Amino acid sequence: MQKINAEKAMIAYLRQLGRLEGLSLLFLLLVAMPIRAVLKDPSWVKITGTVHGFLFLMFVFTVTSVGLELRWPVRRVIMGWILSSVPFGTFWFERGLNENTSSKADDTTP
Repeated sequence: MQKINAEKAMIAYLRQLGRLEGLSLLFLLLVAMPIRAVLKDPSWVKITGTVHGFLFLMFVFTVTSVGLELRWPVRRVIMGWILSSVPFGTFWFERGLNENTSSKADDTTP
């Protein structure tokens, strides 16, 4: 039972991190870049870009560590890396996590 809870916690953390990374990209594209263009103020892009880059690197690291811990196929980890570099790919990857892990976690017995 504890193993199932730990797996669910890792997946939940990965999902939240993916959402944050995707939202940071949205903020960068829809808020910071227009401010830079209209007000000629690059500080918004500098700060938001740094945050987005940090979240991106955290997502890649977390996909790798969760994949190793849960013994995912190498293909799934590589797909996580690829989708993390595609705009809004973390949302697609999260959808795959929902489809592939929810039934597996529910069927597992202690």
